[in-house]
Amino acid sequence: MPQVHPTAVVDPEATIAEDVIVGPYCVISGRAELSSGTVLGSGVVVEGPIRIGRNCRILHHAVVGTPPQDLKYRGAPSLVDIGDSNTIREFVTINRATNEGEETRIGNDNLLMAYVHVAHNCIIGDNVILANAVNLAGHVVIDDNAIVGGVTPVHQFVKIGRHAFIGGGSRVPKDVPPYVRAAGNPLRVVGLNSVGLLRRGFPPDVRLELKRLHRLFYRSGLNTSQAVERATSELHPFPEVEHFLDFVRQSDRGISS
Repeated sequence: MPQVHPTAVVDPEATIAEDVIVGPYCVISGRAELSSGTVLGSGVVVEGPIRIGRNCRILHHAVVGTPPQDLKYRGAPSLVDIGDSNTIREFVTINRATNEGEETRIGNDNLLMAYVHVAHNCIIGDNVILANAVNLAGHVVIDDNAIVGGVTPVHQFVKIGRHAFIGGGSRVPKDVPPYVRAAGNPLRVVGLNSVGLLRRGFPPDVRLELKRLHRLFYRSGLNTSQAVERATSELHPFPEVEHFLDFVRQSDRGISS
C-alpha cells in the first residue's frame, strides 16, 4: 500500500497507486489520481480534479491543482493533467483550467524549478525546462524541448516553439518561433539555438537550412509576409522548415522581432 506519512491528510476520494510516497504534512483533496512511482515531498498540496502520472517528483510545498486566478472562474470542475517523469520543485504552483471540460496540461519529462507558476489552461509539452520563478499567464503554450530562463514572465496566450531558448530575466509578450534564441526586455530574437540543435542531433543540412531561414526573418530587412514567401520558394522543405513557417502563419499575437 502507499507510504503515507502519519501527518499527511488524504481525501477518501483520492486514488493513490500502491508505491506512491506521500511526505509529512501533505494535503491531498478531491478527485486526485497519483500514479505509480510518484513521490511527494513535505507540505505538498494536491487538489483535485487532477491526474498525476508515473514517476513524478513533487518537492516541498508545491501546490498543484488549485482553482485558477481568473475572475471569470465560477467553480467549474476543470482539470490539471500532469504526465510522467516530471520534476516539480519547491513552491511551484499549477492552477487548473477555467471552464468545465478544459484542462491545464503538462507533458512528460519536464523540469519546473522552484517558484514556477503555471496558470490556467496552459499547455506544456515534453522535455521542457522552466527555470526558477518563470511565471506563465493563462493559455500559454510551450512546445517540446523549449527552455525558459529564470525570472521570466510570459504573457497570456503566448506560444513558445519547440527547441526555443529564452534567456533569464526576459519578458515575453509575443510568440517565440521554434529553434531560436531570444532574450531581453523588450524581447529580441538574437540567433538560432545552434548549440541546442547540435546537442539534440539535428543533421548538418537541416541546421544549415534553419540558419538560412533565420537570416530571412531576422537579418534581411523583410517583413514577416515577405520572409514567409521567400522561405517557401527558396528553402528546402525539411519538416523543421515547414514547422517554423506553419508556426509563423498560425501566430495570433505575432512573432518576436
